[in-house]
Amino acid sequence: MANAQAKKVDIEKNPNDNPVADPKSLRNKIIAVVGIILSVFVLLTSSYLNIQEFYRNTIFLILIFVMGFLLHPSNKKKTGKISSIDIVMLFLSIISIGYITVTYTNLHVDRLSQANTVDYIFAVLCILVLFEITRRAIGWFIPILSVIALLYGIYGAYFPIDFAHSGFTFERMLYRIYMTSDGVFGSTLSIASTYIVLFILFGSFLTVSGASNLFNDLALAIAGQRRGGPAQVAVITSALTGSLNGSAVANVATTGAFTIPLMKSIGLKPKFAGGVEAAASTGGMLMPPIMGAAAFIMAGFLGIPYTAIVLASILPSLLYFIALVFAIDTEAKKLGLKGISKENIPDIKKVLLERGALLLPIIVVMGVLLLGKTAIFAGFAGIIATIITSYLTKDKTNRITFSKLFEALIDGARNSVQVAIACASVGIIIAVVSMSGVGSMLAYNVADLAGGNLFIILILIMITCIVLSLGLPSTALYIVVAVTAAPALVQVGVNPLAAHFFVFYYGAMSNVTPPVALAAYTGAGIAKANPMQTAWTALRLAFPGFIIPIIIVYDPILLLQTDEGPINYFLLAQAFISAIIGVYALSVGFGNYIRVKLNIVERIILIGVAFFLISTSQLLDVIGLALFVIVLAFHFIRSRRLLEAG
Repeated sequence: MANAQAKKVDIEKNPNDNPVADPKSLRNKIIAVVGIILSVFVLLTSSYLNIQEFYRNTIFLILIFVMGFLLHPSNKKKTGKISSIDIVMLFLSIISIGYITVTYTNLHVDRLSQANTVDYIFAVLCILVLFEITRRAIGWFIPILSVIALLYGIYGAYFPIDFAHSGFTFERMLYRIYMTSDGVFGSTLSIASTYIVLFILFGSFLTVSGASNLFNDLALAIAGQRRGGPAQVAVITSALTGSLNGSAVANVATTGAFTIPLMKSIGLKPKFAGGVEAAASTGGMLMPPIMGAAAFIMAGFLGIPYTAIVLASILPSLLYFIALVFAIDTEAKKLGLKGISKENIPDIKKVLLERGALLLPIIVVMGVLLLGKTAIFAGFAGIIATIITSYLTKDKTNRITFSKLFEALIDGARNSVQVAIACASVGIIIAVVSMSGVGSMLAYNVADLAGGNLFIILILIMITCIVLSLGLPSTALYIVVAVTAAPALVQVGVNPLAAHFFVFYYGAMSNVTPPVALAAYTGAGIAKANPMQTAWTALRLAFPGFIIPIIIVYDPILLLQTDEGPINYFLLAQAFISAIIGVYALSVGFGNYIRVKLNIVERIILIGVAFFLISTSQLLDVIGLALFVIVLAFHFIRSRRLLEAG
């Protein structure tokens, strides 16, 4: 059963990719060729090929644009042919970026950075093409936000006094965005063209080696027989898969094809099954080592080693999944559900003996990072380890042959398109933010509006992050909130790493926050459930995780951060246990069940306990723990009487 379901996952792994109707079509042949070139280009420029960063980024973006317009045609009903509109867009993509690639040295050396009319025409052309491919691949939000940013950059003097600046000429904006490494071809695209694509390729190699099937079987073996087992399987599988692909929507589409039918088979309602998968897949974005590529960009923004980001993310992501397991277990108890029958559970020893070697690449990547090597080196090591270990399993179908090698290169390129386009588009926003100083102005105004009260500031920033992130993929949402919302927290004294984790977490939560809960809507489609009901269910399940970023801000020791020298591991353990109790209290409070249904007083106190445990105050911790113990004792006495009577 597990293997059959796993095969279904592979079949449905790219449900949103249009050009799959006719693999032999001209469009698909070009996609395959360009995809291989793109992946090989990234591998070479990240290792042996020494090429200047600006030129690497422009060539990379040309290939991404070509892939993007082929993967997202103007007429989605005719996916095999290339329409005349798409041909025009492909031509404009090549010449608009190719122009600055050819003239960059002439502009900055021979002409002493003095742009002419032709330069500005190609700049406008490139930005318009970028807006169009972004609209097709991601949606309207980023192009609209970019246009607003441009208008703000030019007409800043006419904005409200709290956000006003002197403004910049249209030509200066074009120069900064198109003709320097501070805009479209800036740092975010550099990260995409190296770290991000390299790790996406690593994930693709793992997939073709059969590692995703191994994850499913391991999850079934570990949690399949537990109460509400398939839902727990969804959590484990999504955590393992999401830690590599980093996309909540893609995670739902892949693992959900296996877990959602499994959950429905034991009696869980379709909206709950879809909600569980959406909440679990959202957590996958928070799981190291990739975190939807946010880990790489966060390291760049903060100027700290990538390894530090990975280590810091371990405890918060564990807390999120622990909270989710609590929420699912509460629902399972309430419904009286059981796990999967033993005969349908894979033998964990057999699974590990036959395919356990496929876990080695992940261990290699983490080991290389812990040894202090670069993320690029770790990505290469992971890919090589995947190829080698694919030949160490008994199942010959797992071996990465030449055909599977090309499949991984093509799949990696396809999965890189949306991320790379997002990184290029937000380069416009970053350029405007850095030129105008709006980040500092927003930080000052939020602090002023909250009267300096940290908790109110956190709530305002939380809402801001969720709204700004609605409908955005993980990379884009992190960059947007990092350049707009994170400075507000840093300015009021929040640890910089905690500030960036805070905004990223709440940006990620937009995937399960109505009205634009894309992960939940994807889960609803697979579960054949009402989309909005599924979204609200996912939000309820994920809600205990909403306090985790607030806990991190108040107690950054959970990120292994301290202002007082070496980490006190006793205080770290105390903070982690306190956080677990807090998320448990919220889970059962919102789930309205422990042994029997809670009464209103029990629910209010349990939800309140979570907020007592947020603070680093020893007194509030003691009060919270005392209330927690008292409520549990009272509930067990009351439930025993009810169970004996009924």
